[in-house]
Amino acid sequence: MPTFIPAPSIIEAAGNKPKVIQEFIGHVNSQTSDVSIARMISPSGWVEPGQTPQFDEYTLVLKGELTVESKEGVQVVSAGQAIIAKKGEWIRYSSPHSEGAEYIAVCLPAFSPDTVHRDPS
Repeated sequence: MPTFIPAPSIIEAAGNKPKVIQEFIGHVNSQTSDVSIARMISPSGWVEPGQTPQFDEYTLVLKGELTVESKEGVQVVSAGQAIIAKKGEWIRYSSPHSEGAEYIAVCLPAFSPDTVHRDPS
């Protein structure tokens, strides 16, 4: 039988401002380790520490703009656009633009605090 997910779990976010993470599928909400799917709502001016995760992250921006910084440069991802960050690649997400950003993040395997490897603060 398919697994019904009636509501997401709210996960505490890293960064300089409060950001909403609604995990629908993942370690916390569905006890799923293969993949995580979360809706993120980040305010204007939000920035998180850099990270070198042990998972691939597929990000689809729904509203606003998300800035994605890597060792190779900076990419602004607007509503209707997506970006893929590969595991082992240093990356930092932020939403410095006036609208902030709303986006869906899919991590393979599932996001875990033990495998995100955030930069020391």
